[in-house]
Amino acid sequence: TRVTRSMVLGLKEEEFVMAGIALGLTNRRILFRHILINSFAPILVVASLNMGTAITTEATLSFLGLGAQPPVISWGRMLALGREAIRTAPHLTLYPGLAIVFTVLGFNLLGDGLRDIGDPQLRGQK
Repeated sequence: TRVTRSMVLGLKEEEFVMAGIALGLTNRRILFRHILINSFAPILVVASLNMGTAITTEATLSFLGLGAQPPVISWGRMLALGREAIRTAPHLTLYPGLAIVFTVLGFNLLGDGLRDIGDPQLRGQK
């Protein structure tokens, strides 16, 4: 993805990579020991934040009838089925909706926490 590419291009120009090249390290060793390790945290943050987007997208498509088909269970499908009985049984839409909200919120908080752990400028602040 773009994040991975920009991280690798930025890290390629760092002094510790240049020092590895000057020491005669192989490209494989530089890649695994320096570039991949230093780019792993930002990629993990983006992946956790994208999980919330994926869950919301899947639920929206399933709610509209374009996502998972009936044998597969989906929160969006549960919301669509519960919509018909919302006046008599509001819990049929409440619980799947809360599940979506809290799951997406959890992944976003996980991404923020991983960003805070991985960012050396934020480590000393509270």
